[in-house]
Amino acid sequence: MSDTKRWTINSGSRFEELAGYSRAVIEGNWIFVSGTAGFNFEDGSISDVAAEQARQALRTIEATLEKAGASISDIVRVRVYLANREDVVPVSKVLGKTFSDPRPTNTTIICGFAEEVMKVELEVTALKQ
Repeated sequence: MSDTKRWTINSGSRFEELAGYSRAVIEGNWIFVSGTAGFNFEDGSISDVAAEQARQALRTIEATLEKAGASISDIVRVRVYLANREDVVPVSKVLGKTFSDPRPTNTTIICGFAEEVMKVELEVTALKQ
């Protein structure tokens, strides 16, 4: 049995309270970050451009990882959820500029979202070094 204590991080998203989840769960050196949309949780705004939504989601993820004592470079897996197939390349370019070697694994899925304004959601797993 591990002596590691599980703890969580919340970002202030209204969805976290509504659906009963945390932005991230930290267990030892592992950090599991929930699907993160492109909302700016400080002012509730969201861009209508998928690439900008991806950039905002990454800013939220980066802030969450910092609270956990980690960084973007600790990400080992990313799942990309997109509303529209035509956004695959623009969002992929944002991710390509964000990650460097060793790059994380990536799964990209075309799906629907709870709110029509959402075009992108990113989910990551990180392993603190």
